[in-house]
Amino acid sequence: MGNVTVSKAQKIGGSIFARIPMEIVAEESLEENQKIIFEIEKLRKSWFGAFKGIGPFTSEDEMKAHD
Repeated sequence: MGNVTVSKAQKIGGSIFARIPMEIVAEESLEENQKIIFEIEKLRKSWFGAFKGIGPFTSEDEMKAHD
């Protein structure tokens, strides 16, 4: 596997575009209109910290859930 980068897909007109960082363009000597191969992998959303600030359930919370 060559260079790996994360890019956000962006809709422009009727197409979806992903940008290639200039560091990779230079390293791979890419040129405009050159054909390249992409390997696409969608990133999984990280839910780490999504519920930050929510405390643990209390016995009172437990009783409300069964009413």
